[in-house]
Amino acid sequence: MPFTAQAADAEEIPLTMVCRLTAQRLAASSREAPHFYLTVVAAADDLLAFRAQANDRRGADVKVTVTDLLTWACATALAAHPGVNVSWDETRILQHRHVSVGIAVAIDDGLIVPVIRDADRKTLTEIAREAHDLTARAQARKLTPDELSGGTFTISNLGMYGIRQFTAVINPPQARSSLTAKPSASPSRTATRSPSPIATTMTLTLSIDHRAVDGATAARLLTRLRELLEQPLDTVLWGPQEIF
Repeated sequence: MPFTAQAADAEEIPLTMVCRLTAQRLAASSREAPHFYLTVVAAADDLLAFRAQANDRRGADVKVTVTDLLTWACATALAAHPGVNVSWDETRILQHRHVSVGIAVAIDDGLIVPVIRDADRKTLTEIAREAHDLTARAQARKLTPDELSGGTFTISNLGMYGIRQFTAVINPPQARSSLTAKPSASPSRTATRSPSPIATTMTLTLSIDHRAVDGATAARLLTRLRELLEQPLDTVLWGPQEIF
């Protein structure tokens, strides 16, 4: 017979409002949304070199993080593939005119997702500043309800904990979440332009609600995202906007 812990032998931890709402929303998403997942491995050597260049260029200003670069790349890819910038709404699909990227932030009693609005229209500098401010205020519990709503895409990055890959439940009512692991050394030369047999790679997994987005549409977005991350300098030189 399996062991069952008795309430008398356990410490009771009351649920906070954040924890309760998170549990309710994600449980509903898991039950109702037919999830599917797409994963690619992206070369990250050029991305990390570009990040170092960006931070050197910007001097003492707030430093660009890998999550900032992911936010910029996801927003740029979504602008080019609006069919993924959608939400399921029971009797209809809502295709959003604005690209607003939520960034999952861990706090003491759960997870909250502040939103960078119109991220596709902002430079990397603007995204880094806004993300730093939102994260700091999220951890200090100083965000407004408006700053936690309206996201059309969510990024969750656990790479700082050494996680190579994971899949996540979709953040409703969105139709997808983009997830990544920290860039890490790998003997694989998959998707890398580096001549070295040892490359730095990053795993990207896209969680999709099949009611709103089909596999081919999601795959095109993920392919474009990988291109942006693998060739950030090419995007700056030939892209439609100034990244800084």
